[in-house]
Amino acid sequence: MPRRTATMLASLLMLIALLCAGALLPVPYAEMSPGPTYNTLGSHEGECVLQISGQKGCATTGGHLNMTTVRVTGSEYKMNLIEAVYGWLAHDDVVVPHSTLYPDDKTPDEVNQENAEEFTQSQESAKVAALRQLGKRITSHVIVGVVQRDKPAQGRLHAGDVIKEVDGSAVRAPEDVAKLITKHKPGEKVTFSIIPAKDAAAAEKKNQEATARKSVTVTTEKAEDGRAIVGIQAGVDYTFPLKIDIKLADVGGPSAGLMFALGIVDKLSAGDLTGGKFIAGTGTIDDKGTVGPIGGIQMKTIGARKAGAEYFLTPQENCAAAASDKPDGLTLVKVHTLKGAVKALKQIREGDSAALPKCTKS
Repeated sequence: MPRRTATMLASLLMLIALLCAGALLPVPYAEMSPGPTYNTLGSHEGECVLQISGQKGCATTGGHLNMTTVRVTGSEYKMNLIEAVYGWLAHDDVVVPHSTLYPDDKTPDEVNQENAEEFTQSQESAKVAALRQLGKRITSHVIVGVVQRDKPAQGRLHAGDVIKEVDGSAVRAPEDVAKLITKHKPGEKVTFSIIPAKDAAAAEKKNQEATARKSVTVTTEKAEDGRAIVGIQAGVDYTFPLKIDIKLADVGGPSAGLMFALGIVDKLSAGDLTGGKFIAGTGTIDDKGTVGPIGGIQMKTIGARKAGAEYFLTPQENCAAAASDKPDGLTLVKVHTLKGAVKALKQIREGDSAALPKCTKS
């Protein structure tokens, strides 16, 4: 073989090898794709998703209220260039910067813990919103949610302690606690009237909250912004008139709140909300029943349609994005509150689809 030809062939082979190696090198991207859906009215892995005291089994009339999920590549997964390009070209997948799913300032364990906490909080908010929608009585308490390490409150206050007063002023909402503490200057003492977490349930049951109260004094310190703090975060705890458990493992984030709330309303109402229809949806929910936006809306609508959904309850802030790439055969229903979602389900049951508030591209 002539030397010139051999040199060109060797160079070509080397170029091909370099291109192949480059294509297989890891790139800083991750992939999102449609995940499984779960019927909040049914069962998962042999257990009812919603378990309510006094109710046996989880048989439904055949209707679905499915929560939807997004499947993501793991934090340790190293995507290569070929996979990234394939994901960019695929209709059912979305390739995003790795830091979008796994921020650089958080460890994978911290991300997972945050998702788990958001999922737990979404369940509690769903219970509150659903029971209020049904007119059930709920008792709420302002509590110590978090005690920060190496701060003045550590060892003096504990997570779950019920805060009744700060410096003699009644506490009715979590924000009241911070307002009353920051009236002080750093180094001054603040006095809390509390019911210790270990005594709270018994005191409420026996109506002995007054006698269970204890006074705790904490010396404030200076925060970075100059405010007086003691190192706690206040939260809210609720006492429900019946026990509600949500059994669904390996799911994280807050986006199932709306569908959990609707499932609870269905379980505690006469008849059924779906009219036998296959309805899916997504959306965060707060204690007042306000529905909030979520991420990965296109992935969720695709997953819902693949599972068989005919209608998809969509947070109004996600409507335009969802409508821009709507799966065929899926009606996108715009919702902003739990009350509005219940009304939409009534219209679906009655076949009044013309009255439904539908999502549009603008």
